[in-house]
Amino acid sequence: MNKNSADNFGEIVSLLIKEKFISREKVEYAARVQSKLVSERSLIDVLKDLNYVRDDQVKIALRNNQITMRIGDLLLELGIISKEKLQAAFEIQKKETTPKKIGVVLTEQRFVSEAEIIGILSLQLGFPYVDPVAAEIETDLFYKAPAKWYRSHNFIPIKREEDGIIIAFSDPLDQKDVKGASDLFGDNVKPAIASQNEIERAIDKNLNISKKGKTLISVDDDSVSGLVNSIIKNAASEDVSDIHIEPLSDRVQVRFRQDGILVPYKDLPKTTLPSLVSRIKVLSGSDITEKRRHQGGRISFEHGGQELDLRVSYYVTIYGEKVVLRILNKMDQLIDITDIGMRPKILERFINDALDVPSGVMIVTGPTGSGKTTTVYSCIKHIHKPNISIITAEEPVEYIIDGISQCSINPKINLTYEETLRHVVRQDPDVIVIGEIRDKYSADVAVHAALTGHKVLTTFHTEDSIGGLIRLLNMDIEAFLISSTVVCVLAQRLLRKTCSSCWKPYQPSPAELSRIGYSRKDISNVEFRKGKGCPQCRHTGYKGRLAAFEMLILNEVIRDEILNNSSSYQIRQISIDNTGLVTLLEDAVCKAAMGHTTLEEVFRCVPRLMQPRPLNVLRRLLGN
Repeated sequence: MNKNSADNFGEIVSLLIKEKFISREKVEYAARVQSKLVSERSLIDVLKDLNYVRDDQVKIALRNNQITMRIGDLLLELGIISKEKLQAAFEIQKKETTPKKIGVVLTEQRFVSEAEIIGILSLQLGFPYVDPVAAEIETDLFYKAPAKWYRSHNFIPIKREEDGIIIAFSDPLDQKDVKGASDLFGDNVKPAIASQNEIERAIDKNLNISKKGKTLISVDDDSVSGLVNSIIKNAASEDVSDIHIEPLSDRVQVRFRQDGILVPYKDLPKTTLPSLVSRIKVLSGSDITEKRRHQGGRISFEHGGQELDLRVSYYVTIYGEKVVLRILNKMDQLIDITDIGMRPKILERFINDALDVPSGVMIVTGPTGSGKTTTVYSCIKHIHKPNISIITAEEPVEYIIDGISQCSINPKINLTYEETLRHVVRQDPDVIVIGEIRDKYSADVAVHAALTGHKVLTTFHTEDSIGGLIRLLNMDIEAFLISSTVVCVLAQRLLRKTCSSCWKPYQPSPAELSRIGYSRKDISNVEFRKGKGCPQCRHTGYKGRLAAFEMLILNEVIRDEILNNSSSYQIRQISIDNTGLVTLLEDAVCKAAMGHTTLEEVFRCVPRLMQPRPLNVLRRLLGN
């Protein structure tokens, strides 16, 4: 294969042509398809999409040929990372005071996880994976060089086999490291792959054997405590909402949920799991001896002069206990109702027709993590006055507000939702806040409290505003109770915001426009924006989140439809015609058209129950 072919299509595609898995004509056609795509796709991905090549053929081509690609170029060609992220990693690498491999930079910046790199090198190129910490390293091999040599060349010898010596590299594609091993052990080196962290720990472990005559305990109490503290502190510093610590067959995977997306943080040796989980159980007051049943707990953690509240869930899997820590956002300053992201006309109607009415049920719906609690507390802040009594039943209390009576549910002492709601109405409140409608009993309390003149704020897990009404009916709440007590159902989703530091204009693809029923003419006066990636947004193109809303105000027409047991489709159509309902998708598309987010993000987060109306109609309904 000549050099021009490799330059044009990349080394892996050239190998596929060489192995006769694909013709040059098909590659050229795929390259033309790739050039017309709006969203970036690697040529390998396009070839797979066109069913021209398969994964197993890529593996065969790679394993049959000795490649000398850098790890960054390999990940780029395979479509694991984008050009922008690889270029950003090179820029970061240049600025480092101490030299770092590009693979290390990519994992540190979380452009790719260490597990993904190991998986690519192991599965695609055939390098076997080894765990040097668990392996019994042959002593005479280890003492052929000082530990400093192994650290500088990022490898450790494992054992002899008939056809060579197995050496675990953090990057078996690095020719400098491979040459360092060959200089030491000769040409019979059999490269394997291990994580950098495992290689470092294996070196320390074997040094300890030589010094003390016994193996080093893999993780002691102090190191586990420091590890847990480090994970939580880093999560808090990076505005993470959830920490996932998940045992896999060969490692422990730690991920952070940032702006609603799970991103890799680090991988840990599997041997750390028992000590790690035990330490978190001690902090959360959970049963440290129970490993066969699911558990929960709470942690109070001080960081940066602030006390963090973490809700912990332990889930028993086939590989051990998975731990998820939710960092509850106890903000000193509540968000004002005018700042939650509603468009002017919707906000005006929401305040006048929902918040300022004296009684009735107001429901905020959406999936977990859609910002419902933040919206409810913004409503409480708007309603809260010295002459109004507000009482809450929540699990847990996430915002503490002076002047209102807040109760945090605690089933361990029989302080349940049912027990609490039974006493709420006896406290002579004006406003009742129920953290969540979760069963028929809590729904009954909400509607009957509204019937007796109370204002009730609560949340619900449904897809959209109409779904909230239908689910109440499915909980056997009488239709006449729903129609006479519910005043507003507000559905919402959180979308990632386009990064303000690196956005650039972009034109949606024809495929994206067809999904919302628009043409180029419909968006002729609109500037869509997309972030290209920068250090401020961790090279994702997004920074922060904003809410999209769908507000249903119940008028007499809608109440009649509920009494008539109309379908969700009929209620939605009548709501659009009679109440000025703007759907979640329509509000989200408008925000994308204003450059606040992208259509790609809209499609990822928002249900598409019907096509949106033209932008000029939506602007009139929503306000500028």
